[in-house]
Amino acid sequence: MLIDLHNHTPLCKHATGEPEEYIQKAIEKGIGVYGFADHAPMNFDPKYRMNFDEMDKYEQKIISLSQKYDNIKILLGYEVDFTPETDKRVLERDVDYFIGSIHFLDNWGFDNPEFIKEWDGRDVDDVYKEYFYLIEKMAESKLFNIVGHIDLVKVFGHKPVKPVKDIAKNAIKAIKKSGMAVELNTAGLRKPVKELYPGDEILEMLLEENIDITFSSDAHSPEQVGFMLSETVEKAKKIGFNKAVYFEKRKKIEVNI
Repeated sequence: MLIDLHNHTPLCKHATGEPEEYIQKAIEKGIGVYGFADHAPMNFDPKYRMNFDEMDKYEQKIISLSQKYDNIKILLGYEVDFTPETDKRVLERDVDYFIGSIHFLDNWGFDNPEFIKEWDGRDVDDVYKEYFYLIEKMAESKLFNIVGHIDLVKVFGHKPVKPVKDIAKNAIKAIKKSGMAVELNTAGLRKPVKELYPGDEILEMLLEENIDITFSSDAHSPEQVGFMLSETVEKAKKIGFNKAVYFEKRKKIEVNI
């Protein structure tokens, strides 16, 4: 059974297509469990997310679709930016799961092409260390169910000199302790880095630590739904994973892959 838990809607202001078109494409692709996790509102970066007063509209739309279709399990979540001021108004919502993501180092949107020039003045190793420190703190918060695109920091192809396993090891230990799952997110294959999130080194660490995995295409248009999902499942199986998880009402459900 294919799982695809991290997908967006036009409410985030940088996705296209109606939610029902995403569902229809998911059915066409043979996806059995499909989740919307649109960018949660916060009092920063409003250009790329819904407003607080749109949360009811978002949730009602997804719930309505879940009631309309009985040949696919449709789940409701949010992708939440972990910051020192993560807004509890989002985390109090009655949803199936929360994906915790890091998109900002201080106020720098390091994965946004608008701010790519900032990389020129940065030490890549230092950026990686800061990023994975925040992943560690996010896991320790125990606010979220899934780690979103765990090595997003590589999006434009910047790689550290120090082995990424050394940089990420404390974050991986914190994820293991938290009980969070990590998504295998195919969006990286569409980005300049042309790699799955996570890369092979971190995938190996997840397997060694017996950390739960799930799958996502991070679709921002119906055409991206299920992108390289079957191939990614096969890759996970070859590496040694035989199970994946999804969440309903914050409860982890395990399935064979």
